Amino acid sequence: MMRNEQRILSEKEQEPLYSTYARMEDLLDKLKLLNYESEFLSGLKIKPIHKFYFAVTKNPGEQFYLFSILAAWLIRKNGRPFEQPQEFDDPNETVDRILNEVKENGMVVDFSPNKIKQGVGEYVVAILDYLANIALTKNNIILKKPKLPEEKEEETEIIDDESEINLDKIEEEMIAAYSDDSDEENIFRLDELKPIKKEVQATQFKSNIDEETWKLEVERVLPLLKVTIKNDNRDWRSHLEQMKQHQSTIDNGFGSAKGQLEKLHKEITTTLDKINNREKYFNRELESVLEEYRSLQDQLSKLKDTYKSVSTGVAERNRELYQLTEKLESVKRQMEERGSSMTDGTPLVNIKKSVAKVKAEIVDMDVRIGVLECILLQTKLREEKQIETEFGQSISVF
Repeated sequence: MMRNEQRILSEKEQEPLYSTYARMEDLLDKLKLLNYESEFLSGLKIKPIHKFYFAVTKNPGEQFYLFSILAAWLIRKNGRPFEQPQEFDDPNETVDRILNEVKENGMVVDFSPNKIKQGVGEYVVAILDYLANIALTKNNIILKKPKLPEEKEEETEIIDDESEINLDKIEEEMIAAYSDDSDEENIFRLDELKPIKKEVQATQFKSNIDEETWKLEVERVLPLLKVTIKNDNRDWRSHLEQMKQHQSTIDNGFGSAKGQLEKLHKEITTTLDKINNREKYFNRELESVLEEYRSLQDQLSKLKDTYKSVSTGVAERNRELYQLTEKLESVKRQMEERGSSMTDGTPLVNIKKSVAKVKAEIVDMDVRIGVLECILLQTKLREEKQIETEFGQSISVF
């Protein structure tokens, strides 16, 4: 049976152990279809692998080398160039090359490369099986499901023999025949049957049948006159027989079992009496020790109570200590910040720089003010001249 599944499960959802063996067996069949015995084994002069070679750990170095060269042969069988691995090559490099080829062919690799270095396991078998499937498709080898031969069911011939008498059927017919409401009609009367028997006997004596023919007919019909009696579990007769059998077995076994049970009862009673006497003796002897034990138990319970109360107080003090340590740490941080600020001269340097900058800005403002005053004086003088020219009078602006 060939399996065409090309899926590798992750470590969280691994297949059961037996699936590796089954898949390895399928891989061997696929390799035989690809003529690996003549094309692969003949050039290397090695023995053929068995059906559990890559499933069971035997010689990891040899198994890894055979896995690498077999994978290389399958990759070349798929029409891709691949250099033949050597026995003393770096295994990490060989594994990377094989995994890259497998990934390019569309296989999802979600496991560690260290799983392949072992040379055995489900991942090794899965890679070889995947490459073998691709090689089969490249070589136009199609795996079909096996066709099972159709089994013809033997038809059991059921022969209805009218001469066969079924007592259940007769009983049902009798019940249907005598199922009237009146009790007098259901009474079976022997007097009414006697004349019928006489008439039958008379007809028998009157018939002219040869004795030889009669015997032959009886011998022919006798095997057909079968009476089938079905055992019905609901029949009260079978239940009654079973009850009688069980009663007889109980009566037969009761005699021997009764003596054994009485003997066992006597032994149990004597053993219980001995246990009671020994228990009373131990109670008398150990009474002082038990009293001491009770007093020690009371003391222990008191000590436990005091320990609980003390432990609660210790827990509260631990919380207070934790709060005080946090406050102390915050104060230390503040002191360090203030000390660093006091010893640090950078603020003073910044202040000096700011003062110098302000002075420079003041000088610039003074220059601008002087320029503006000069411009203003010029404009006033110009206006004064214009007024003098217009009105012919001298007017002082200041």
